[in-house]
Amino acid sequence: MTAPVIDIYTKFGCPFCVRAKYLFDKKGAAYNEYDITMGGAKRDEMLSRAPQARTVPQIFIGDTYVGGSDDLAALEAKGELDALLAA
Repeated sequence: MTAPVIDIYTKFGCPFCVRAKYLFDKKGAAYNEYDITMGGAKRDEMLSRAPQARTVPQIFIGDTYVGGSDDLAALEAKGELDALLAA
């Protein structure tokens, strides 16, 4: 069984992005980081995946839209993040 693909859309200097990446690093979870500071195709991709998104980070684990840093931290606090990372 392979780990799900993790995509995280970030902007330069974003403390919430740093916090989310730190949690993934602590878990040993590899992720794809897409910097959308200057907009471009990856920003458009993020908005197509999460049309309501207005902030970063925007996090996807496999087919699951997690949301932002607070949403990720809430999953961890509820003990649900590990299961999602192992799915």
